[in-house]
Amino acid sequence: MTKSVMSIKRHELLTHIASSVENDAIDFGLSADVASQLGDNVATTISELFGGQNFTFPRDYIFKLNQRDLQIYDEFKGTNYAELSRKYNMTERGIRKVIDRVHKRMLKQKQPGLFDFSEE
Repeated sequence: MTKSVMSIKRHELLTHIASSVENDAIDFGLSADVASQLGDNVATTISELFGGQNFTFPRDYIFKLNQRDLQIYDEFKGTNYAELSRKYNMTERGIRKVIDRVHKRMLKQKQPGLFDFSEE
């Protein structure tokens, strides 16, 4: 018994990738038909290049948060908490926490660890 073309389903991950690319392409002004073809081609390429391999994808939320946090820190002028809270849709307390967290990270990067020895 053969499966009809309509009954063959794509893996959930590849379906999601194709759909996401299609939606983004439409947002960038491509026609729905071209966007759909692009989404399918991207999913097919990923499948052909990496099919059969096992991957663990990082959630990447740390990168996104870090980028936003660094941007807030860079825009901080010492007293503009209210302005930043409106811009980033956060509470002033949240903005203060972000600035404090980034500031501590910056200090930690500049300061050598207790057991960091350099050979001279």
